Amino acid sequence: MRTAYNVETVRAAERELMARLPEGALMQRAAAGLAAACADLLGRVYGRRVVLLVGSGDNGGDALYAGARLARRGAGVTAVLLAPERAHSEGLAALRRAGGRAQGVDGAERLIENADLVLDGIVGIGGKGGLRPDAARLAEVADRARAAVVAVDLPSGVDADTGEVRGAAVRADLTVTFGTHKPGLLVDPAREYAGSVRLVDIGLALPAEAELEALQHADVRRLLPVPTGESDKYRRGVVGIAAGSARYPGAAVLAVYGALRGGAGAVRYVGPAADAVIARFPETLVSDRGPKQAGRVQAWVVGPGAGEDASAVGEVLASDVPVLIDADGLRLADRDAVRARTAPTLMTPHAGEAAALLGVPREEVEGARLASARELAERYDATVLLKGSTTLVSDAGGGAVRVNPTGTAWLATAGSGDVLSGLAGSLLASGLSALDAGSVGAYLHGLAGRFAAGGAPVGAHDVAEAVPAAWRDVTDA
Repeated sequence: MRTAYNVETVRAAERELMARLPEGALMQRAAAGLAAACADLLGRVYGRRVVLLVGSGDNGGDALYAGARLARRGAGVTAVLLAPERAHSEGLAALRRAGGRAQGVDGAERLIENADLVLDGIVGIGGKGGLRPDAARLAEVADRARAAVVAVDLPSGVDADTGEVRGAAVRADLTVTFGTHKPGLLVDPAREYAGSVRLVDIGLALPAEAELEALQHADVRRLLPVPTGESDKYRRGVVGIAAGSARYPGAAVLAVYGALRGGAGAVRYVGPAADAVIARFPETLVSDRGPKQAGRVQAWVVGPGAGEDASAVGEVLASDVPVLIDADGLRLADRDAVRARTAPTLMTPHAGEAAALLGVPREEVEGARLASARELAERYDATVLLKGSTTLVSDAGGGAVRVNPTGTAWLATAGSGDVLSGLAGSLLASGLSALDAGSVGAYLHGLAGRFAAGGAPVGAHDVAEAVPAAWRDVTDA
């Protein structure tokens, strides 16, 4: 599992380690890893032109020491000092001894335009807000230039803890981060600025519980439900789908499609789209008597395409089994009824729906995705899966927020969320917790989206069809 820790935790671990190491040793570890990553990116170091953008903090020191290592291998290295009087003196001396040089910001644009690599050491992990004007101008030049841009620890101008970007920031092709990932490297909008991320182990001792975690294939494989010789369709779990309307019958079909691919033994459908569901999936168990009279299920999915059917939402929320609420169900669900539930609840809004539930503009949710997911989970005392460019799963009881690493922009298509709801609901019915069902569902859904799209437009039904391939990819790894 990939984990990320906040700035306060990282700094405490660094202080503890520095107390046991010779002075400067930790920075040298970071610089060695940074220089190696830059060399790998350049391919050939000798004769390459490297520009260091150096601020006043330790990130500037890391950049200077890394630049010294590259200079010793024959690169032409120039440090642009944004605060010359506060530049890391030992790092600057090391660069000059290695044959590198330093200058102020005057004339830096031309250097950047002619560089092969620009190393961003402007602001460290404690930076808040966007870049100052001089730094913002150089970051813009670097973004336009042909040079590869490498960020030290994280791109300058992004918030390490939240992933927020409140002004101008460096856009990196590669971010070399030390000790652990920071939340901003995994959460949009900051993730978009980080490019590829390379983690350099510098020996930090970190707590067991992280701020953020991202499942990998091995983690998902351990969580996937696997039938045994004694399994039957009921022991594997039955998921109920209360979805669709006369106006949106396709939402019901797609939710059922996702549920049939999610590992439960059977799918019950309740709603006005029964004919469309049966025509497409004759294995579905259909009822016209409402959720309360539909028969025993181990979990419910309610809301996709439901229109104004508040009664079905109310009946599902009154049940004593896990419930996934999506789409129209989010708008129709009474918050007090959700909070009063004793069985797990998983809510799956996109940014617009989350904004409506929180009473804020959509832009506020998109700019502060981590905070929004946590606040919504706290307000509703529910597990929240916030869909979007970075899908996050925040548990009702707090703890590490899960970030999904498998998504693709091709999943931004009508009906894709309905497939995810059915898939995650099926995992709920098979016995996974709300946190695990949401995380595993998002992981498989994202992977299926990649497989189905293959770099081209994709429909929601294609995503559902590709879920078994994603499942096999995880279990065969």
